[in-house]
Amino acid sequence: MKQGAANTVIYRADYQPFPWHVAYLNLHFRIESGTTVVSSEMQLERKPGQPRNVPLQLCGRDLDTLSICLDGEALTEDRYAISGETMLIEHLPDRFVLSTTVGIDPESNTAFEGLYQSGQFLLTQCEAEGFRKITWFPDRPDVMTRFEVTIDAERARYPVLLSNGNAVDSGEEGDRHWVRWADPFPKPSYLFALVAGDLAHVEDHFTTASGREVTLRVYVEQENLDRCDHAMESLVKAMQWDEERFGLEYDLDIYNIVATNDFNMGAMENKSLNIFNSKYVLARPDTATDWDYQAIEGVIGHEYFHNWTGNRVTCRDWFQLTLKEGLTVFRDEEFSADMQSRAVKRIQDARDLRLRQYPEDAGPMAHPIRPDRYVEVNNFYTATVYQKGAAVIRLYHTLLGEEGFQRGMRLYFDRHDGQAVTCDDFLAAMADANEADLEHFGRWYSQSGTPVVSVRESYEPEAGTYSLELSQATPPTPDQKDKVPLVIPFAVGLLDQEGGSMPLQLAGEERAGSSTRVLMLTESSQRFTFVGLTDRPVPSLLRDFSAPVKVNFDYAPSQLVTLIAHDPDPFARWEAAQRLSQDSILHNVSRLARGEEMQLSPELVMAFRGLLQDRSADPALLAEAMKLPEEDYLAEQMDVVDVDAIHAARCHAREGLALELEREFLGRFQSAASNGPYSKAPSAMAERSLRNVCLTFLADAPEGGALCVQQLESSDNMTDTLAALGCLIRTGHASAATALADFEQKWKSDALVMDKWFALQATRPGHEAVHRVTQLLAHPSFSMRNPNKVRALVGAFAMLNPTGFHAPDGAGYRFLADRVMELNASNPQVAARMVSAFNRWRRFDDQRQALMREQLERIAGQAGLSPDVAEIVNNALK
Repeated sequence: MKQGAANTVIYRADYQPFPWHVAYLNLHFRIESGTTVVSSEMQLERKPGQPRNVPLQLCGRDLDTLSICLDGEALTEDRYAISGETMLIEHLPDRFVLSTTVGIDPESNTAFEGLYQSGQFLLTQCEAEGFRKITWFPDRPDVMTRFEVTIDAERARYPVLLSNGNAVDSGEEGDRHWVRWADPFPKPSYLFALVAGDLAHVEDHFTTASGREVTLRVYVEQENLDRCDHAMESLVKAMQWDEERFGLEYDLDIYNIVATNDFNMGAMENKSLNIFNSKYVLARPDTATDWDYQAIEGVIGHEYFHNWTGNRVTCRDWFQLTLKEGLTVFRDEEFSADMQSRAVKRIQDARDLRLRQYPEDAGPMAHPIRPDRYVEVNNFYTATVYQKGAAVIRLYHTLLGEEGFQRGMRLYFDRHDGQAVTCDDFLAAMADANEADLEHFGRWYSQSGTPVVSVRESYEPEAGTYSLELSQATPPTPDQKDKVPLVIPFAVGLLDQEGGSMPLQLAGEERAGSSTRVLMLTESSQRFTFVGLTDRPVPSLLRDFSAPVKVNFDYAPSQLVTLIAHDPDPFARWEAAQRLSQDSILHNVSRLARGEEMQLSPELVMAFRGLLQDRSADPALLAEAMKLPEEDYLAEQMDVVDVDAIHAARCHAREGLALELEREFLGRFQSAASNGPYSKAPSAMAERSLRNVCLTFLADAPEGGALCVQQLESSDNMTDTLAALGCLIRTGHASAATALADFEQKWKSDALVMDKWFALQATRPGHEAVHRVTQLLAHPSFSMRNPNKVRALVGAFAMLNPTGFHAPDGAGYRFLADRVMELNASNPQVAARMVSAFNRWRRFDDQRQALMREQLERIAGQAGLSPDVAEIVNNALK
């Protein structure tokens, strides 16, 4: 018999502990062509205090149930009941062994949850609720048990058989073989993993601080074996860093990573057997960009760090997801900051949060980092839970300092190692370890929306005082109308009119201190007065992005120029450059709306000239400062989005700066050129970043096309290749079509590089983009079954090409709706990610609103709409 899925609203307030203890789970997989038979045996004991009539509730989906036995006796169908994804068994003894046998079909599993086929090998993805597609089990994160897994398969087709823990036994039987794996650490079912296939591997070894020898392996398909070195190096660095920074060692004898092209997520932290999207493992200079190298290092670190923050201590329920994800993102951000440029990493993280999470906080799916309800848990693997969750963890660090934060971490592990716990448990550990009152801080877990801090200044020259009045307000969100004040650490500095840093002394203090001060904003409005000033200062606000908030302050252009030239805080300097660019571009959007000609801001020219002449700053910081704000970010600053005007005004700024500063851009472009082969050293990446940012401006200058062609022809790395090719495509250069064709011919057999080729074309601006993207659906390298391909073409078009997606005839909207409905049946998770591109539809003009609403209603009316897609569409239409 088979059963399907249910569509139910789950509430955090309804949580009840599981009434049974699972002492162990033994699994046996017999892998055959077409059907895999999974036999399970688990011992259960009624927990103390539970009533004798409490039933056993198990989860299962799309299972062909072959047998159920209780203490060796087969159960007849009248002894249990199956409804939807739930099996109930009543009238049970206090202690018993339950055995089940089910059949599953990995080859037809296109949703990539549970056990599925990728190419010629099998693998699993069980977070959040994929284990129920493998066998009957209480598939919830607070049920932790010890797993023993035996995998039996045809030796020639599946020579590699992997699961969690350590390999403890193996054998052969004719043309088949088997391997038994035992994991000594209790874990929830979402951390189970299995891989079976013909895979090659690279191997290294790591000795922990306590002397444990750990074997490290990265498994890939044979043709990718030469692209694993960077992943392995990143893993070793992560293991060393976690010992040095957090005092955390690895706890098993082997650590395996497996790469696959078919994966809904980035990677998965299964205990000792991480499964990765291949884009976060495979790298070679000619196939991977600098961004790819950095992302691989960060994601490898993230999944390794989960061994303690997620595996050894996990979350009680899925509402607590940020407990493991927010904390681990903070840890991987710190790791990457130590491996690369800390200042630039902070800027990149802040930009990503503002570009991806702030709109989420203001959209129809707004939710706190710890949500209160969901229909489909997969929809809450969000920027809010991950990136904003990490920002909240960083607030702990800001409030308590490094030493206090580490005290809290140590107490957290001492109390909860081997447990499934809550965000409140983490907060309590931080508070108790530091004897701190963090009660009001806890509001960050329960309140959605992005706080806005409005700043008013007043200077009294006779008294030598300067006051900042800080007011906080969080706008209402669809899930919460009423908001309360939060604890906001607001870092500030003051510069004099020449750009020098001022020592800061607050009223009531005996002496001046450092030039950066963290002001604690805890009420709706507070006033802070600095004394001992002889000049009106220029305020440097929210230094180091000290809190995930928006800042409202009416800077004069001259003040921003001062900050761009002199602010010692890298984030504040970058933010001033972004703000000046933003103000200049949006001013021209307003001029276009009035029918006036656009103008190039002289202050913007002055600021960029100063950046280009700065030879002392980190080249990567200069590159970040000169990147114009993204069109989607500019759109978020408008009440009614004018897509075409934003694009025109941003192009005008880029082209105007290119013409005014062509000599300066060319000088930095040439001075940043490399004389040797590709290097992935941070300093080399920084120079390439600056060089290629200069190229994006020079491409709009009269001789820019020739520079792009020259770089493309001489490039020995994918970073420079894509930069040059992207500029040729964007500017419509005569050689663009030939260059694209040559790129395709060279890389047509490389799936990851072809993803870049698809994305380049999907993001080329213009209303006609949808026709190009539609044609590419038929390309032999494209497949709607592969999530990476869908993200590279469909996702890039809908989420990274505003003028294309929002073409006034609505063709882009129809295209996306068609793809969502096609994906809904095969891969609901990816379909839900794609349909979220409609979430901000109410912020556009009436014509576009009507066209988007039409497509949302068409999707909502589709028969068999998955809970994943239905939840997002229904919220958008409310």
